[in-house]
Formats: sequence, structure tokens, C-alpha cells
Amino acid sequence: MTMKQLIPTLRRLSTTATAPRDSQTFSLPDGRTLAYAEYGTPSGFPLLYFHGYPSCRLEAAAADDLARAQNLRLLSLDRPGFGLSTFQPKRRIVDWRADVQAFADHARLGRFAVLGGSGGGPYALACAVSIPRDRLAAVGVMAGGPPWAAGAHYMRRSSRALRWVARYFPSLLRVGADGLVGSIKWVSGTKLGQRWTDDLLERLRKEARAAAEKDGGPGLPEKEEAAGTAEEKRETLLRGLFEPFAQGSRGFVHETQLLTEDWGFPFEDVTYPVKLWHGRQDKNAPIEMIRYMTERMPNCTLREYDRGHFDMGVLLGEILEELVSEEMRRGG
Repeated sequence: MTMKQLIPTLRRLSTTATAPRDSQTFSLPDGRTLAYAEYGTPSGFPLLYFHGYPSCRLEAAAADDLARAQNLRLLSLDRPGFGLSTFQPKRRIVDWRADVQAFADHARLGRFAVLGGSGGGPYALACAVSIPRDRLAAVGVMAGGPPWAAGAHYMRRSSRALRWVARYFPSLLRVGADGLVGSIKWVSGTKLGQRWTDDLLERLRKEARAAAEKDGGPGLPEKEEAAGTAEEKRETLLRGLFEPFAQGSRGFVHETQLLTEDWGFPFEDVTYPVKLWHGRQDKNAPIEMIRYMTERMPNCTLREYDRGHFDMGVLLGEILEELVSEEMRRGG
């Protein structure tokens, strides 16, 4: 893993904020710990968010205000090995649905919706396969991870190389990832590292504003632009960057393997209605691979946009409105 490959995580986490309820845990039936963060309206309709890769539950903090405005109780879960959730060495993507159901029971949720962002997309589809319809209210995927069965040639060389190393030399990838994260931690404590972080934050802010204003959009909220001192923003970014690797890089390496192999279910078995939002300029998840998948899901709606992978986040408000109906939110 290189610094260039960590930039996507930085983009996702650069707007997260510390919240009193962002590090909750509970014990799964098999004794593992599952960590989660809660945002939005506590009494709102439950929406479970599945973070990207490599990332963690803190990613959803950027949607706190949107969730409040739309009367949503936003619950963001750490997958095994990320953040505070126990690593699960032999897990499969399809196993996630059991953890989700256990969490829903723990949180005393009736019906709930799920939304997977980026690498969390396949996990949302896994829920659509078998979670009972009397519990699952809606399933959405935003800029979801691509199925490699569609053809590895669509992916960038760097992604293909990462897959190869994860498959054949996982220990080497762990050593490299741990070394990179450790180096960034050390550098971040120096004055040079602080200047670099501040420059990166400014770059990410400009990119986010440009993406938000694309096609006449409204731009970033004033609250987000003005929130926090430079030091607070720096600490927020670094916390978000390091939290996915709180237990080391085992979760990252294992998930690299899982996302780039068979997901454990035929797309034809995803009969539950699924909504996808994806950019035609997405380099991380080429649209050709997403079309391959959606053509095989019988009740799937794909909305395509003239955007890249990281431009899609500015559409989150629109996506939430479409995913969770007004009737659901009123009844939350």
C-alpha cells in the first residue's frame, strides 16, 4: 500500500468530527466485538451505513447534519478488523448479514434501511440477499465497489497489483501497510507533518467545494467550511486516517482479498429492490463493471452521473431522500 492509495481514505474522512456516540460497542453472539457510531436524530428512522475501504465507522460523521435534517438515525458499523471491531479471519462478505441482524436486534430496531458506500457496497448487497423483508426497508449502494468477475482488465494496474500481492503475499502487504501507517503517525507529529496535513486539508476542501459546485450545485455548507480550528481539523483528519488501522492492517489485507474475489452470492439471487448511484468517470469502480452487476440483478435501479468516485458524496442528501421515503422518515 502506498500513500497514493491512502488518499481516498483521507478524502472520505477529512470532514469527520468527534462525537460522544462515535465509539460504542456490543458483543456479538460468538463473542466478537462490533463497534458503531451513531449520528443524526436518535428517534429517526434507522439507516445502517457500511463504510468504504479502507475506512471505519467515523466516515459517516460527515452525514450527521443531513441525517438530522431528514429525520434519520444514522448507525455506522465497523467491519471486522477495522476500527474497534474484532478481526474475523475466516469471514466472507455474505457473513456480514448475520452481524447486521444481530446488531439490529441489539439496537432494538424494527425495520431499517442499509446504505453501502464504496467498499461497503458489496456488504449492502449481501444484506439484500437474505435479511427478511419485514426487517429490511431499503437497500442502497453509492459509488459501490466493483465485482471483479466483470473483468479485471477494467481496473487500474495499481489495483490489480494490490490484489495480486494480497492474494499471494499477504504477510508482505501487512508489513508494508503497517510500516506506512507507522511512518505517517511519526511524521504527523513533526512540524513538517503538520504543515503537510494543513496543506492536504486545504486541497481536500477545495476539491470538495469544486465537486459540490459542479453542474450548479450549492457548494459546501458554511458550517462545514468554518468548523474547527486548524489544529482541530488536523486532529480530526488524523484520527479518521489511523482509526481503520487501530488493530493493525489485518483487516485491510483480508478485505482486499474479499472484495477482489467472488462475493459469495450470485447477483441473480439479489431479488430485493436495490438502488445504485454511480459515476461514469469512476476510476476506482469502472461503470462497465457496475453495469455488468446490475444487469444480473432482477430488481435493480442504477442512476448514472457524469462524476468520479469521490464526487458522488456531494449527492448524499439527494441519495438519502431517494433511498428512505418520506413515509419511512415520518414513521421513524
